[in-house]
Amino acid sequence: MADAGRRIRIERGADRVTATLDRPETRNAIDQAMIDELHALCAELEADPRILILTGSGGVFASGADIAQLRDRRAQDALRGINTHAFGRIRRLPMPVIAAIDGYALGGGAELAYAADIRIGTPTARIGNPETGLGIIAAAGATWRLPQIVGEARAAELLFTGRQLRADEALAWGLLSALHEPEGLLAAAHAIADRIAANDPLATRHTKTALLAAPDRHPEIELELQAELFESPEKHRRMTAFLERRSRA
Repeated sequence: MADAGRRIRIERGADRVTATLDRPETRNAIDQAMIDELHALCAELEADPRILILTGSGGVFASGADIAQLRDRRAQDALRGINTHAFGRIRRLPMPVIAAIDGYALGGGAELAYAADIRIGTPTARIGNPETGLGIIAAAGATWRLPQIVGEARAAELLFTGRQLRADEALAWGLLSALHEPEGLLAAAHAIADRIAANDPLATRHTKTALLAAPDRHPEIELELQAELFESPEKHRRMTAFLERRSRA
């Protein structure tokens, strides 16, 4: 089923949700209304965990925060962390998040993409953080998530210069994991979701929990999560099926 949000079009399935940023008149700029809709979507997926595919309409992922709103924000608005908290919530969703990036993913749009677990793009994808050129910093995740993805030196170059990373560079740096032509981008995202959905949902959720855990939580966190899975009927069922298939081979 699908419904039409004011800023985000949402298609819901049994194991995944596809959310399309849809403000074509602003190149999908992220405004307060879109943030509110992202929070509502997160609440839904926290209550009913499914894979999330994030993409944009009109050949653009998201051109950034809505500058018309951003220009008028003051110190107290910055301290509220409007985009920061929404993107952090997306990052912490129980199931994997896939960002399918066509065209621009700039500023807040790039930071939204950094919050995803998996990012794929098209040859026309352009990713960057031009915030310092606008008199602000990238404060919604770029200064800590981007170094985790591409390394400190490369993150520093992008954040200090504000340059846009071409799709081939983003692929070489590991910021994107694959490139697809625009007409096949969403299908490629669904193919990744298909592979994830074929696995045990609880094991997938626990894998994400371990990936997001603080360094000082390892290896204890893995052992605790594995202990729970070792008692799972699904683990026994899947391993039994594997052994039966092998015995017939």
